[in-house]
Amino acid sequence: MGNAMSQAVIAEGMKVTLNFELSLSDGAIIDSTFEKQPATFCMGDGSLLPGFEKMLEGLSAGDHQTSTIEPEQGFGSHNSANVHSVPRDRFNKELELQPGLIVSFSDPKNGDMPGVVKELLDDTVIVDFNHPLAGRDIQFRVEIIEVNRVEQSESGAAQSESEAG
Repeated sequence: MGNAMSQAVIAEGMKVTLNFELSLSDGAIIDSTFEKQPATFCMGDGSLLPGFEKMLEGLSAGDHQTSTIEPEQGFGSHNSANVHSVPRDRFNKELELQPGLIVSFSDPKNGDMPGVVKELLDDTVIVDFNHPLAGRDIQFRVEIIEVNRVEQSESGAAQSESEAG
């Protein structure tokens, strides 16, 4: 019982360093840091989707966990309203259009709107603007390396309103 300091657990506003792997139910790996540098972020800063953050709450350094994140908690359900037919003349003539090709459009705010070509018709192209992982269950595997309180200097004003619980 030599160590009086309780080990920090992951909660809102904590700085977390971890390795993670995202994979599909068929085992295809989407992203992984296990062979690279671990990722560091602050809980609640928007780096992770809420479903992924929820899974991490209460874990501490040394913990390993794998869980399935359902579409509603992950990248959203597939929404047929996000599948559009786009006139072929909106595409660069040099572009070799084929199903599976990722194309990018500007949204009204001039942000990037990536979409995946689904189908080629005579004078239109069916483009799916759903996130490529929408509607998919995601396996989220983590190894927690370090959990620290955020220093005030790092986070600016990171006072949490939820101290009172």
